Amino acid sequence: MEWMVGESPTDLISLSTGSSVDGSSTHLDRQKLDAKWRLLDLVNKGVEATLVQLLETGILHADPHPGNLRYTSSGQIGFLDFGLLCRMERKHQFAMLASIVHIVNGDWQSLVHSLTEMDVVRPGTNTLRVTMDLEDALGEVEFKDGIPDVKFSRVLGKIWSIALKYHFRMPPYYTLVLRSLASLEGLAIAGDPHFKTFEAAYPFVIQKLLTENSVATRKILHSVVFNKKKEFQWQRLSLFLRVGATRKGLQQVIAPKTETTLDYLPNRVGVFDAANLVLRLLRTNNGVVLRRLLMTADGASLIRAFVSKEASFFRHELCRVIADALYQWMCEALGRGIPVTRSSQLRVAGGSDNRELEPSSGLSATIYDYQSFLKDRRLKVIFSKILDPVRRDPVLMLRLCWAAFVMLVKASALACQRMLVSLSEAYLGPVLAPKRFAISASNS
Repeated sequence: MEWMVGESPTDLISLSTGSSVDGSSTHLDRQKLDAKWRLLDLVNKGVEATLVQLLETGILHADPHPGNLRYTSSGQIGFLDFGLLCRMERKHQFAMLASIVHIVNGDWQSLVHSLTEMDVVRPGTNTLRVTMDLEDALGEVEFKDGIPDVKFSRVLGKIWSIALKYHFRMPPYYTLVLRSLASLEGLAIAGDPHFKTFEAAYPFVIQKLLTENSVATRKILHSVVFNKKKEFQWQRLSLFLRVGATRKGLQQVIAPKTETTLDYLPNRVGVFDAANLVLRLLRTNNGVVLRRLLMTADGASLIRAFVSKEASFFRHELCRVIADALYQWMCEALGRGIPVTRSSQLRVAGGSDNRELEPSSGLSATIYDYQSFLKDRRLKVIFSKILDPVRRDPVLMLRLCWAAFVMLVKASALACQRMLVSLSEAYLGPVLAPKRFAISASNS
């Protein structure tokens, strides 16, 4: 056995709320904030640990109440009392993973299918009626940044009422898993009333789907990224990448220690992540899932989605990446004496999407070897396969060329503006250097 030294969630709750265990009634605000931060960190790590046990090891600590958890001085979470464990079959693990994804995406029909695979829905049950009741019960859930803005306990209550109506089976593992997640959410709400289990769990789920190359995970990913007509959904993929970017694990997969760290990736859902992450992930060994996804997609449908109005945000982000590459090339062409600027901004005026084409937090954080990217044979095969059916559709090819031309013009303008600021700072000084310009361009 091992002795575990650390703070219990009960102590952290008492400290964060100002009610002391030892009778003292005065606490500094800083101490309260620190205790609250440690409590939420414990819960976030507890949710992730539960997901690792649930989706990877298949052996779950099924009784994570406050007395069985400790937060160590090194910021780790410790589990006590392994008297109640839960073992899951592999097929149930993937069904549970799929059910989380389907709840987030509001795909109730697929959720019912996953519940059937988990042996929850009995054979012979009218799945159509169950689907309609789930949609009626959970359809009003609001979304924030593509993730359900609702507490896990509320979703659990809705599903539980439907389970009673249709006499669902409740396998021991299923009951224990839901109990564990609900228990952790209860601890978090004591420190932060706005805590959402889905928001804490989904980045881990996305990382697993994007990096695990198995038939089951690819099937789940395909069900999300492609609609029923097998059309590519850019917004879904962008959501996956942006939410996944909040996980350090995915950042390390994309940029190993030998490469530049992804300092520009914020710990939130950003606006610059998607295109940059696609390009980085495609070239890594862990990008095999994404490469397979693009290879199996219909090229014409993919390009049609790319030039559509719905994908304007992705073209906008890709434009920034191209601007970074052009700016890097200019710096290399003109020599090493040019300072890198990170403060310049370019506003593209015109159309409904009037946003700023900001560079990332620094060139050092966003530079990647674009020459190697262009020489990568795997990517050449993928792009050639995508473009083959497009060449047979002159109208679609014309739309693609026009979108590419507009992106290149915008990216060139941004790169030139950043180079102008760099040259101005080098020869005129930072005070006289221009900081902001505006151009007018039509939407891509």
